[in-house]
Amino acid sequence: MTMTALGEPSVLLKLGEVVLKGRNREIFEMRLRANIKHALKGHRVDIRQRHGVIALFLPSGTEVEEAETVAARVADVPGIVLVHLAWRVAKDPDSITKAAIELIRDSDEVARKARFAVRSRRRDKRFPLRSNELDRVVGGVINDTFGLPVDLSNPELTVHIEVDKDEAFLFTGGRPGQGGLPVGSSGRALALLSGGIDSPVAAYRMMRRGLRVDFLHFSGIPFTTSESIYKAYALVRNLDKFQGKSRLWVVPFGKAQQSIKNSGQDRLAVIAQRRLMLKTAEEVAHRIHAEALVTGDSLGQVSSQTLANITAQDHAVDLPILRPLIGLDKTEIMAEARRIGTLEISELPDEDCCTLLAPRQAETRAKIEDLKQIERRLDAEDLAAQLADSIQPYKLDV
Repeated sequence: MTMTALGEPSVLLKLGEVVLKGRNREIFEMRLRANIKHALKGHRVDIRQRHGVIALFLPSGTEVEEAETVAARVADVPGIVLVHLAWRVAKDPDSITKAAIELIRDSDEVARKARFAVRSRRRDKRFPLRSNELDRVVGGVINDTFGLPVDLSNPELTVHIEVDKDEAFLFTGGRPGQGGLPVGSSGRALALLSGGIDSPVAAYRMMRRGLRVDFLHFSGIPFTTSESIYKAYALVRNLDKFQGKSRLWVVPFGKAQQSIKNSGQDRLAVIAQRRLMLKTAEEVAHRIHAEALVTGDSLGQVSSQTLANITAQDHAVDLPILRPLIGLDKTEIMAEARRIGTLEISELPDEDCCTLLAPRQAETRAKIEDLKQIERRLDAEDLAAQLADSIQPYKLDV
């Protein structure tokens, strides 16, 4: 396979629901291009917009390995549904046919005489051959050259050809992107990040819906070690590949937990802690101009996530609380955590502040007035402001 015969490597990005945005589409596409540019910082790439497609042109002479690295990196950028490592050739039937032959010559499918099809698309309607005519021309030469059987219904190998304004692109496969909307197109949110499995997945899901997510972690210090902070840092560092410029803050929460524990309402301690966390997060959110909070709650998964207790937590703050995992079970959440690369980190042992002072038996139907009485004794509003003042930023090394 020679680069001269195949042309130059490039990367094609297929967009999903961005193309359905009507009059606002250009705003979403501009945001997506900016996110791609940030993700590819350090790579020399020319980003060009097409109708429903973004083409990444690499410098002349770029090695295939570099193009593959670029393709892998942009596959993590929300707003893209498919990523194709493609070859850019002159837009004439002869060049396209020769490139198609070289593209598949050394493939396993050719070696085992796999069934094939050619799928062409003309974005430039001035091209002299219609899509089905180009399919027949290229498919006929492939059949003559390699003796592969044609199967238009269920091919094992598909050669894709896209004829564009100034060139044609050829590719045989691709990798799935993240889908969703470009990060930053829906606003900013603050995610409460524990060291567990659920909250990183919740944050990821909101990134896919266009939210730029910052992270707030509650540490049990001084009653725990820094292990949970290290986990939170590792989780944010992993999640940063989906949005870039992620920010993490840590709240030393141990003494506040101890005060709640000493309030005498043992069964309500977990929900009281959660409400204080939310109040603190709301105070931080106001300071960083975040418009919502994000949690990893899943209905009925633990005692604090019954419907009554979720309602009691919602009542603690005015900002909306987004719960993208609310209808998922643990198996589904773990599968997504494994896919996005956070599961292995979340399963590392640490001292979780949420369980440090948890009672043996927690309340499943907390009454809001009982919680308010605890908060009045603690001066919860002032305490939340003090906790927000105590946050410590952790800069990501990415």
